[in-house]
Amino acid sequence: MSSAEDLKSASIVFDALGNAVRLRILLMLIESHKPLHITAVATNLKMDYGGIHRHVKVLKDAGLLQVYDVGRSRVLSPVNVEFVKDLIEKARNASKKH
Repeated sequence: MSSAEDLKSASIVFDALGNAVRLRILLMLIESHKPLHITAVATNLKMDYGGIHRHVKVLKDAGLLQVYDVGRSRVLSPVNVEFVKDLIEKARNASKKH
């Protein structure tokens, strides 16, 4: 049986991945194969910087991406790429079964 702390950690990750915008941010970063400026992500998703920034904070707090300050801008880089890709694939397969 998992401890309460383990379950809380898992819940934070699932909460972060349970939002379509956050999934799009992660997939964009993974598919780009390079870090991206947060403004580039916002432009690509046609969202304002503040909205993207809030989603980025959730992903960062869940340990799914890193944020680097480069000058006056922030650069995003995914973490645990294979884990995220595998989890998304498993979720797709699970949803096909129903």
